[in-house]
Amino acid sequence: MDRRSFIKTMGAGSLGAAFWAGTPWPVLSESGYKKLTILHTNDTHARIEPFPEGTPEYSGQGGVLRRSALIKKLRKQNPNSLLLDAGDVFEGTVYFKKFGGALDLELMTEMGYDAATIGNHEFDNGVRGFVDVADNADFPFVSANYDFGSTPMSYWVREFITRNVDGIRCGIFGLGVDFKNLVEPHLHRGVSYKDPVEVSRDLVDRLKNYFQCDFIICLSHLGYSYDSVQVSDRIIAEEVPGIDLIIGGHTHTFLDQPEEFIHDDGSKTLVTQVGHSGLILGHLDFFFDYDKQVVAAKSNNIPIDESLG
Repeated sequence: MDRRSFIKTMGAGSLGAAFWAGTPWPVLSESGYKKLTILHTNDTHARIEPFPEGTPEYSGQGGVLRRSALIKKLRKQNPNSLLLDAGDVFEGTVYFKKFGGALDLELMTEMGYDAATIGNHEFDNGVRGFVDVADNADFPFVSANYDFGSTPMSYWVREFITRNVDGIRCGIFGLGVDFKNLVEPHLHRGVSYKDPVEVSRDLVDRLKNYFQCDFIICLSHLGYSYDSVQVSDRIIAEEVPGIDLIIGGHTHTFLDQPEEFIHDDGSKTLVTQVGHSGLILGHLDFFFDYDKQVVAAKSNNIPIDESLG
């Protein structure tokens, strides 16, 4: 399938049957179950304006104004929403060269992002470059497997956060890719990488048993999948039960719907990613029963293009 056909079909994917067989969505919506909407982006790469008309790929697609209007519309439909980003906000256009990421963070604040993780390109101007613009973000950064030591980034980045959305306690943590061959040592000086599998196992246990989280989200900048042994979102999903949703980045992977992983204990992990450059807004709905257990999930990713106005 070519990319244009792929994009047109993205809104059709549904995971409802995986959790709830045969029940129409209107029935779920009207039956008293709590509905949590997750909106997400990754690898936006300073793409503030749409791609210029006539470019070989993505002509006229994307753009922060369109994304912002869509987010407002979807939040009006369901105020019980979280807006999240899986890293690499920085680098990619002249806006980053001019403003060093400050403009991107200001616009994300205006759009009401609830959290973002740290991608490798957040180090493009070094630790100090990130710190110099971080106060433009009125939302938290999360990254559990980067040890920020005594660097000033430790002030701006947390291991995880928790958010209570309509009585559902959500735990949100971040994972970053290995610096090797991606980030020059002098750019991440004082920041070290830790094994994301071990970190995730420990953190999921804490979020569930100490912080009493009902729903756990990982914002991952590890990458969706590799031919090598490099840790990816799929490996985390397979080896770390207890994560309900992994929102991925780094590999610029367009997934028409999340991939589902079922663990030996019957729990499920969904892995999703929406390409790059703000071309698509990820959109997931989760329904919870009275015991705060997920009974249904549905994906309806939305292309950001001229059809939005």
